[in-house]
Amino acid sequence: MSVVEQPTYLFVINSFGAGGAERSLVELLPRLETRGIRAVIACLHSQDVGFEREVIEAGHDLRMLGGAGRLGKIRSLRRLVDEVQPALVYTSLFDADITGRIATIGRDVPVMSLLANTAYDPVRLADPNIRPWRLCLTQKVDGITARHLTDHFHAVSQAVKESTVETLHVDPERITVVHRGRDAERLGEASPQRRATMRAALGIDADAEVVVTVGRQEYQKGHTHLVAAFAGVAAARPRSLLLIAGREGHASADLKAQIAGLDLNERVRLLGHRADVPDVLSAGDLFVFPSVYEGLGGALIEALALSLPVVASDLPALREVVADGENAVLVPPGDAHGLERAIVGLLADPERRAEYGARSRGLFEERFQAEAAAERFAELLASVAR
Repeated sequence: MSVVEQPTYLFVINSFGAGGAERSLVELLPRLETRGIRAVIACLHSQDVGFEREVIEAGHDLRMLGGAGRLGKIRSLRRLVDEVQPALVYTSLFDADITGRIATIGRDVPVMSLLANTAYDPVRLADPNIRPWRLCLTQKVDGITARHLTDHFHAVSQAVKESTVETLHVDPERITVVHRGRDAERLGEASPQRRATMRAALGIDADAEVVVTVGRQEYQKGHTHLVAAFAGVAAARPRSLLLIAGREGHASADLKAQIAGLDLNERVRLLGHRADVPDVLSAGDLFVFPSVYEGLGGALIEALALSLPVVASDLPALREVVADGENAVLVPPGDAHGLERAIVGLLADPERRAEYGARSRGLFEERFQAEAAAERFAELLASVAR
């Protein structure tokens, strides 16, 4: 009797820092293994904040690539490819994409890259931390290596697929959309007891109206628009409080100055990186996702699981997650007045909040559970693997 060899897939990622692509891979790994897949993970860099420790403690085969600079990482990965002989190399995020694509030149192994964001949306040029020439160069390098050194692509949303076709000129037939999922057991469910416990831990009154957002403090996440909106929310709803969970980033200094300038230090809390995001969400009455561009929104999916009504930017990718008028109010991106009206309107209408929250949980169960997402992803891996 012949023995079917267990396929090995090599996953290449920048790091396991706190981010959506990283969280998604962490949740996929055990589910791939239960499907008879051996996963080897190559990281370009180690991160203190994020999920690296979780991956190691779970016993996954994590390799830190040695070598200095891009060329050193490429050489290190090339050696790992030769050692592991994977059926597929799957790359996540730009640095890992370029490293993985170049490292496999001349090797008989297909490469698939994750498409996690609308990376070249023109709105990015408004980010004060973006240099237009650098973004243009990045786009050219990404496009050339995508078209010539990548066999297939996994897009997390139809919006990301369409953006990639437009900006990188990739054949749409080489892009498959598989939405991300989240682990229902890890997230748990909303309950009055969980809400009360977390509010007590955060020092929040039981009758406060708590608005929550989750995302790193970067231009993309639109926190400055939400804080501008909250000046009006605070005036209209005296018991309202805004919690911003997410690691510090390029926008942190401006965000802190804005909060102080609007005299919102008592009404807006910057929680920083949290390992207990599901519990933070459980303390909320409303979730707001004010991104100016987005690939899908892992934090938004987690908010659905915790039965939260949503106010979000009206972006194509987010329309694939929430339903305007059913569990969410969508507002043009960057519209602080629109955010204010939507937040105040939902805070003033507990019955509608309850209806929207129940529909949020229903959408999560129907479309975004980790097991179903992992099954579709495993099928995609197998279809592309050699």
